Amino acid sequence: MSGRLGGLTTRGWCLIAAGAAAALCAVLVNERDLLRVAAFVMVLPVLASIVAGRTKIRLQARREVTPTPVSIGGHCRVSLTLRGAGRWSGRLLLEDTVPRSLGNPRRAVVAQLPRDAEVQLSYPLHPMERAVHWLGPLTAQVTDPLGLARYHRTLVGADRLVVRPAVLPLAGLPAGGECGAAGGEPVSAGSGQDAVVVRSYRQGDDLRRVHWRTTARRDELMVRVEEWAPRGGITVLLDHRASAHRGTGSTASLEYAVSLTASVYVHLRQRGIQVRLVTVDGAVLAGAGDGGERQADAALDALAALRATEQRDLIPLPATAGRQDVIAILGALGPAAVDQLLVHHVRCGRGHAVLLDVAAWASGNDDHGDGKWAPDPGKAARVLVAAGWTVAVADPQHCPSVVWNQLCTGSASKMRVPQ
Repeated sequence: MSGRLGGLTTRGWCLIAAGAAAALCAVLVNERDLLRVAAFVMVLPVLASIVAGRTKIRLQARREVTPTPVSIGGHCRVSLTLRGAGRWSGRLLLEDTVPRSLGNPRRAVVAQLPRDAEVQLSYPLHPMERAVHWLGPLTAQVTDPLGLARYHRTLVGADRLVVRPAVLPLAGLPAGGECGAAGGEPVSAGSGQDAVVVRSYRQGDDLRRVHWRTTARRDELMVRVEEWAPRGGITVLLDHRASAHRGTGSTASLEYAVSLTASVYVHLRQRGIQVRLVTVDGAVLAGAGDGGERQADAALDALAALRATEQRDLIPLPATAGRQDVIAILGALGPAAVDQLLVHHVRCGRGHAVLLDVAAWASGNDDHGDGKWAPDPGKAARVLVAAGWTVAVADPQHCPSVVWNQLCTGSASKMRVPQ
C-alpha cells in the first residue's frame, strides 16, 4: 500500500488528512454518517492511485526520427506513437528530452487515450550544430481525472541523432589534376605513360608550359597541366587542433574547416578518386578503399562527432602511400608547424593546402588576446609555395566552394588568395 500511496499528489494527501480528521471527529461525537463520509474521502485517493498505476503499466510508445542523419541547417521530424491497452479518461503529460542545442524539451498533453488505438504526436527539429545528439528519454506523467494521484514512467529510451557537417557542391580538382575550372576542361593529349593533360591557356599561365603539339592541332593555345600517371589516390588532412582555431559555436573556424573537409571528401569520391580522410592526431576517419556509400556515410558520421584536440604538434600521416597527393585544410600555422608539415610529408606527391585566416574568426571577447596568437597565414603560405605546394587562404567571408575554386586554378608557383 505504501508503494501505491507514494504516487499521491498534494491534493490526494490533503484529502486523506481531511478524511482522517473527519473520522476522528465522528468518533468523538459518535456520528456514524460523518464516519461514512470520512471513510469515503480517505478511500478515494487510494482508488485513484491504483487506477493511475494500472494505466501507467499499460502504456507503450515508440519514437521515430526522419530523416536521419541530417545535415546542419536541415530539417527533421520526430514522431511519437503512444498506445494504451485500455480506455483512460485521465490526463497524460508527455515530455521528450531534447538537448539545449536543439531547443527545449518538448511537452504534450493527451487528454484522453482511446481504447486499443494509437495517438500520433510529432515535433520538428532544425539542428544548427554539428554533433551526435541524443533525444530522450520520453517520460509520461499519468494523472487521474481528479488530480489525486500521479505516476511517472519512462516510455522510450534515448535515440541518436547524427547532425553532419554541411556538404557544399564543388567543381574541378587542384592543379595537376583534372581541373574543371573556368577556362576549359582538361583533355588528354596522347596515351600511355607519355600522355599529358592539357587545358586552355589562361592569363597568368607560364608560357613555358605551353604544349605546342596540342596547340597546333586544336588551333588554340593549350598549356600542360600534369604528366599523366596512374593515380595513387589523395589524402585529405584535417587540422582540428584547438590551438589552431578561433571562434565558438557554429561560426568557429573549426566548423568551417570541417565543412570544407566534408565537401572535399565527398567531391573527390564522386570523381572516382580513392580518398583517405585523416586528422592531425593520426586518426584515419576513412580509408582509401572503395567501400561505396557505406564508407562515405561512416566518414561523414565521424566528422559529425569530431571534436577539437588539445594536441599542438602535427604528426606524420599514418601509412602514407608513396606518391599520394595531399590536400590539407589547416588552421593557424606557426613556423614550427610549417616545418613539421613539410618534413612529415616530403615523400608525398603534390601538396595542396587551404590555410584559414583564423584571426578573422576571432570575437571581441576572445580569451586569446589581440590577434598575436594567430600567425599571419601569408607567411606560412609563402613557405609552402616555395616548397612546391598550391595554397589558398580562406576567411569567413568566402564560401568554401570559392576557396576550392581558387585552389583548383592555382599552381605550385603561385599562391591564390580569394579576392
